[in-house]
Amino acid sequence: MTRRHATPLETVAVTVPEDALEAYEAALNSACDTVGFFRDVATGDWRVEGVKPVNTNEAELNAALMLAELVSGVSVALERSSTEAEGWLARTYASFPEQPIGKRFAVRGTHLTDKPTSGRVTLTLDAGLAFGSGEHGSTRGCIVALETVARRRPQRILDLGTGSGILAIAAAKMLRRKVLASDIEPWSVLVTRRNAIQNRVGAMIRVKLANGWHHPAISGGGPYDLVFGNILARPLCGMAWDLSVHLAPGGTAILAGLLGSQVRMVLAAHRRRGLVLERVLPQGPWSTLVLRKKG
Repeated sequence: MTRRHATPLETVAVTVPEDALEAYEAALNSACDTVGFFRDVATGDWRVEGVKPVNTNEAELNAALMLAELVSGVSVALERSSTEAEGWLARTYASFPEQPIGKRFAVRGTHLTDKPTSGRVTLTLDAGLAFGSGEHGSTRGCIVALETVARRRPQRILDLGTGSGILAIAAAKMLRRKVLASDIEPWSVLVTRRNAIQNRVGAMIRVKLANGWHHPAISGGGPYDLVFGNILARPLCGMAWDLSVHLAPGGTAILAGLLGSQVRMVLAAHRRRGLVLERVLPQGPWSTLVLRKKG
């Protein structure tokens, strides 16, 4: 996630094996304004880096790192280095050119001044403000999956853990349908509303600050014809029962935020609830599942 911030900034980083990547990415996300990760081809390990204002969120970071160590069984040292705010933002812009995704979409930063690629549905995001800019494999996988299910013309659409709102915006623009989006993070709710207006679908996207299915607006808004769940593997498994209850017969679920090694675990949890697999869409180390409820 990326936010407007005051200087000075610092970068915190860990190097972990692939099995611990999910836990440590989540840990840094809990305390940092932006998080990225990079694979060392030679060793197979992953370097997870986060940027945050100096001396902020220290208690949250320490607690999250302890939890990541407990969950993954991997203990690593935290590295710190200073980061110039303007240089960091310039690098963010430079690394965020227009990105074609799938056959029909393109993601563009608000800093770009050239004309968008014609013939594609353009999703415009602020590279210095939004988490979920289309660079992450799980986000890209969800957008590609949306293309594959668009012909079903789903009526009731839910985006759980909306982040920047990119998936809700993509669905609203492609399908011309209203979308209910939710996130547990207040900043994501604000960013999603701003991005929806930026993309001229503000009236089509309703955003709720909600803890998943526990919010009455979410549980009472179904049954849904299409549900996005771009979260993490273990929370997806824990919500399998709720998803099966609130998904309409014949409805589709697009689930992401899981590594390829976690596909079997997530798939097994949802198969036990009667959902069937339609396809697996790999994007680098990440995978997206397209599931359907019988009926």
